[in-house]
Amino acid sequence: MGRGLAERWLGTRRGRAVKTGVMPMDHDDEIKGLVRRVGEAVGSRTVACAESLTAGQIATALGAGESSSEWFRGGVVAYQRETKYRVLGVTPGPVVSESAAAEMARGVAEATGADLAVAVTGVGGPDEQDGQPVGTVFIGIFGPGGERVEHHRFEGEPVEIVRATVVKALLLLAETIDAGSRPT
Repeated sequence: MGRGLAERWLGTRRGRAVKTGVMPMDHDDEIKGLVRRVGEAVGSRTVACAESLTAGQIATALGAGESSSEWFRGGVVAYQRETKYRVLGVTPGPVVSESAAAEMARGVAEATGADLAVAVTGVGGPDEQDGQPVGTVFIGIFGPGGERVEHHRFEGEPVEIVRATVVKALLLLAETIDAGSRPT
């Protein structure tokens, strides 16, 4: 489990105890470092996020970044599929998919007027969703250079899958900003 993780017991999964909890972002140096990297590289551009699986933890991390009020437009937590359809313009159908992640990123960028957006959707467990096994994650990136989606399969308990998703999403956002034209 991650360092500094506040845990609670939530029952059993496949006959064993399941721990889940909240990841305190202020104690996670890796996440703080990625947010710092985003904030230092973004320049005059703006960033937004759309989240399902991570339920606002990416927005929490970005909002805690230095001078984030200058570059972080905000985020949408679209946990239920109907919210993805209505708020972010995701086409009705499976929401744990490459197309849903791309539409979520595009939708939040359009809704907030952000230059860049990251979106995550996936399955934390304990059961599969949309025919996808636990640990399946799609991360969408939208920006001036187009859009892309990465598919990942993370192992562990739900809280570990969520943390891995937050880290990977922030890393992809930072890499996208780094690869784009440097602000002048």
